[in-house]
Amino acid sequence: MPTINKYQNIDEVTREAKKDYIDRHSPFIHCENSAKAGEKFAVTVKVGNEYTHPDDFDHFIANIALYDGETLLARADFVPGTLANQKSQAEVTFNIIPTKKLNLVAQAYCTKHGIWESEATVVTVD
Repeated sequence: MPTINKYQNIDEVTREAKKDYIDRHSPFIHCENSAKAGEKFAVTVKVGNEYTHPDDFDHFIANIALYDGETLLARADFVPGTLANQKSQAEVTFNIIPTKKLNLVAQAYCTKHGIWESEATVVTVD
């Protein structure tokens, strides 16, 4: 079973190298905090907030997955070179149709540093 690394607030980290390491691997969820039941709802997941991640043949973000609790809602897979072999932030927008309150968690898989998980984002559904 792979280790799942969880996001740690980088404002509380003193070493710049560790801030870079945590941030560039962590997925961040961007969406509204409420949605309408039965209507399309956009959820953007971006890997890295302040720092960029490599896009090398042997070191890249291979996928981004979005969960509602333990239920997989969507996943996007990437190949090396998707970001033109430049340091960047992998990003994807998933459009889902909610029927009930959401407890969203994103995971990103780095081919060199494993699985990284976001903080949970709660979305109310009217």
